[in-house]
Formats: sequence, structure tokens, C-alpha cells
Amino acid sequence: EKKEKKKKGKKKGKKGDGGGGDEEEGFKLAPSTFIPGIDEASTNYDEIWKTRDETDNFQQKYDAELIKELKRGEVESEIRVQVDDLMRQELKNLKAALQKDAGKKGGKGSAKKKGKKKDKKGGKKGKKEKDLTPDRTIESLYEELVKEGILVQYPKVKISDFMGEYSYLGTTLRQANIEPMPSLADVRRVTTEYGILPMGSQTVHETSPFIKSLLIAGPHGTGKRMLVNAICSELGANLMDLTAENICGKYPGKAGLTMLLHLVMKVGKLLQPTVVYIGNAEKTFIKKVPKNDMSDPKRLKKELPKIIKKMTAEDRIMFIGTSLTPWDGDVKGMCQVYQKIVLIPRPDYASRYLLFKEVILRMGGRLSATLDLSSLAKISDGYTPGHIVSAVKHVLTERRVQQLARKPLTAAEYGAGRWKLEGFQWK
Repeated sequence: EKKEKKKKGKKKGKKGDGGGGDEEEGFKLAPSTFIPGIDEASTNYDEIWKTRDETDNFQQKYDAELIKELKRGEVESEIRVQVDDLMRQELKNLKAALQKDAGKKGGKGSAKKKGKKKDKKGGKKGKKEKDLTPDRTIESLYEELVKEGILVQYPKVKISDFMGEYSYLGTTLRQANIEPMPSLADVRRVTTEYGILPMGSQTVHETSPFIKSLLIAGPHGTGKRMLVNAICSELGANLMDLTAENICGKYPGKAGLTMLLHLVMKVGKLLQPTVVYIGNAEKTFIKKVPKNDMSDPKRLKKELPKIIKKMTAEDRIMFIGTSLTPWDGDVKGMCQVYQKIVLIPRPDYASRYLLFKEVILRMGGRLSATLDLSSLAKISDGYTPGHIVSAVKHVLTERRVQQLARKPLTAAEYGAGRWKLEGFQWK
């Protein structure tokens, strides 16, 4: 017994030594569903087009042999189907002849019973929701949503208009074990990856990770609604506004709310892509509604999780919420509804420098040696892009733009004392 214990102890020790020498596994990316298609296209190019000489084919005429080779496969598949049908018929006739000779009946009753059971099970799984508006056209439903103010217009904004610079100190901070705050360029990139690229193509939407909802959080003036408008503009999507203040007094009662959500989802699925916007998203999950708030903000609290759960990869519909104070809402409820949360931080020095430069130029200003943008970016630490735009508007009046030829802009004109800034700030 002692010998056996010693052997076991040695084995354990060897395992421990081996485990200690292994390196810790880091973050691993999930396998991409697009790589097989890229590999197939690359192989096709190498086999057909790489070695072909097209110098004498300036007019890019068709190649008869390539067409024959492609059509040959199609003809073979069509003929194979016909031959398979004939073979099945022959096999069926042979079985019938054998059964007739043997005087047997092939268990038709049991087959029917099994077929009925399968139909019942399949019927339960494939159960569809009841259509509340079967006799109405899509034009009438669209018109109703427009008249009620649910389907709204939005200003055309490009995602590139959301200006911000990359955080060049990010790597240095990580080496010092300090996690850097994301820059505005990171916010723009993440918004593009989550909100624009998957929704822009049905194929990409079905093969890429399925993102149903997105929450954009940040203080006043950081561009939350601008990002929503940019997503809609880049996609050419319909924008449905389900903000509590917007739907207050519309479609009253439980039946009215059911009809509203039915219209939104039906029109959204038929006219894809669609963005469903919910402003002040934290109010839907607020713990205690203020007495002076008459908009019934918790009206969608129970229905939103159900709707998002029923969405499939075929539905190019995305729920996007914006929040000024996300901590006011129930964290668990918000996380059930919103899959991804994007925080827009205050801009860093590089982003503030870029914002001052671009906004001044867009508003008719001129850059000169007397305008110290570096100092402006330094003293505006803590201000949002909206505050910077307000400051530039305050200085660059129509009269001041006309005086630029003989009186260049100076940094002193943008002194912090002259900035009329309103709103909430995160510091």
C-alpha cells in the first residue's frame, strides 16, 4: 500500500510540473464564418484566372469553354434528378410486385400514425404569431405610423462626421497596467462594426454574430443621437421612435400597446433595414418614477424583452437606446434588453484638437499662426464635442467671419469665460 501511494504521489508531481510550465492561454478569437468563402474565391482565382493570358482579349469576350464547363454541371444535376425519379418509380413498382406475390400489405396504418405525430410536433414548433392587420396594405400601415409620429425623418449624417482622434497613448498605458479610456475614434469604429456593417447586408447579418440591440451612453453633447442618425443614414433605414415622451397618449391600453408593437415589427420586417430608437432608455427600467413624469416611461418594460427574444437573424431590425444616466435604471433589466453597451467618454486632447480645427474650418473660419489650437485643446479639458461646437458658434458670427481677412482669429477669443455651456458633464 505504501508503494502504491508513493507511485501516485510521483504521478501527481509530474502532472503538476508539466502544468506549471505551460503558458496561460490568452484571448482567442472565435472562428470566422467568412474565411471559407474567401479561401474558395482565392482557390478559384488560382485555378482559372491566375495563369490565363488576357492580352489579346481587350474587349473581354466570353470564353465558350468556361461556359460549357459551368453548364455541364447544371445539366448533369438536372438529368440526375430525373434519373433518380425514374429509379425510385422502378423501385416502387418492384416492391409492389413483390408484396403482391407474397400476399403482404405494407404497414400503411402505422406509417399514417407516425406521419400524424410528426405533423403535430412540427405544427407546434412552426407556430406563427397572429396577424392583427391581415386585410391592410403596407402603404396604409406605413401612413398610419407616419401620422402618429412613430416613423420619423432624420437628418442625413455620415459616420465620418462623428469626428475623433485615436488614442496614441493606449499601448503605453496598458504596458503600465493602466486600462485607457476609449477614444472617440474607437466609438466610431465600434458603432460601425455593431450597427452598420451587419445591418447593411442580409448575408452578413445572417452569418456574423447576431446583434439585436445597442445602448449608447454618454453625457450631453457627446453625439448619441448623431450616431443613431448616422447609422440610419448609412443604411438608408427607417427610423421608429418609441421614446416614452413620443408614444405618450398614443395607442392607449394594453390592446393599443400590442397593436403599436405589431405595426412597428410588421412594417420593420417588410421594409428592412429598420432602426427602433428609444431615447432616455434608462427610464424604461427606472426603479421609481418621478411624480412629475406623466409619460409612463415603464410602459415598454415587459414587452421589450419578449420582442427582442423573438427576433431572428432574418430580421434586419435593431433596437438602439440612448442614455444620459444609465445608473438610474435597473442594471439586470437593461442588460436583458441591450446586448451591447457603448460608452462615449469625454474627448481626449487629440480629439479636442481635431474638433476645434475641423469645426472652425466648416463654419467659415481660417487657421493662422495667431490661433493656438494646442492651447485651446488644453484648456477645454472636460468639455464635450457639443460644447466645443457651441464655443465656435459663439465666436464665429457672420460679422466675425467677414472680418477674418484683416483680423485673424486668436485663442483669446475662445476664452473659457465667454463659453456659455449648459448640460451635464462627466469628470
